[in-house]
Amino acid sequence: MAALKTFLLVGLLSLGLLAGCDRLPGASQKPSFKAVDITGAEYARQLSLPDADGKPRTLADFKGKVTLVFFGYTQCPDVCPTTLAELAAVKRDLGKDGERLQGVFVSVDPQRDTPEILKAYMASFDPGFVALRGTPEQIKDTAKEFKVFYAQVPGKTEGSYTVDHTAGTYVFDASGKVRLFVRYGSGAEALRHDLKLLLDENPA
Repeated sequence: MAALKTFLLVGLLSLGLLAGCDRLPGASQKPSFKAVDITGAEYARQLSLPDADGKPRTLADFKGKVTLVFFGYTQCPDVCPTTLAELAAVKRDLGKDGERLQGVFVSVDPQRDTPEILKAYMASFDPGFVALRGTPEQIKDTAKEFKVFYAQVPGKTEGSYTVDHTAGTYVFDASGKVRLFVRYGSGAEALRHDLKLLLDENPA
């Protein structure tokens, strides 16, 4: 009987110690993101396009910053301006930390999105945001790498059109690795929460 009590006591103590290990200070835990966690994804790993000044840009240019990549076009009636305005607002709300955020807009309508139009469009949200623009073939290849859909939809008048496109944002950490996919409509509060977690991984 005594041996049984000793066995049970040792077992309970072992369980307690194991449970305690889960709560040890400094124990690593997976961040609780609001957006879709795509850490380790086999896509959205490369981005190489000219900016509005014609300068070649890659993801490596933005290392050290949490970078948000969004595909869209300047004549987009709602999704694009809403997304960019939200990002700009979150960047301002984060104060000093906001300086370590980088917005990148990839045009899926290079036919109409001229360098001049792109510069003015980005400046209306945040002067630090970067717009990328390539040839139709370059945009097609980039969209494929990011699993982004886009297609022209004829408008009501001859020659007019809109562009249906994936309405989501890819987020890269400061080391340049893709981490999140933020669905359109997730809201500024959820975005701020996730960006703060990523910024805290590499404090200034």
